[in-house]
Amino acid sequence: MYRQVIFLFFALAISAQAHDMSPAYPKFRYSQIEGVSVTRMSLYNKRNDASYYEIKVYTKNWDSVPFASAAKIIEVKHTKRYGFDVYVRNSDLDSITYICTMSKVLKKTNVPLISTKICSKVK
Repeated sequence: MYRQVIFLFFALAISAQAHDMSPAYPKFRYSQIEGVSVTRMSLYNKRNDASYYEIKVYTKNWDSVPFASAAKIIEVKHTKRYGFDVYVRNSDLDSITYICTMSKVLKKTNVPLISTKICSKVK
């Protein structure tokens, strides 16, 4: 019983650091390219152990959707914000459900690897 109480105490005391992305519910608008729509996203890095984030676009069944951005993997330093555009074909707009970013942590042997994934749901 005491072990469970001690474990619960430590589990509640650990603070989780992640990144955040806004807007939570992005909307696509027409872009300057015919047949393509765009949305503007912003990522804020709260993690001091991760600086690289991968951008992905998914359907409701978590199938990948082709998209374009200035870079698929972006570098965002600790406590910095990075704005990026996501371009998709108009024919894919109805199938898109999530725009996600996932942290990419450099592999170190003596440090546990924790990856965070944050998604915004497309309206």
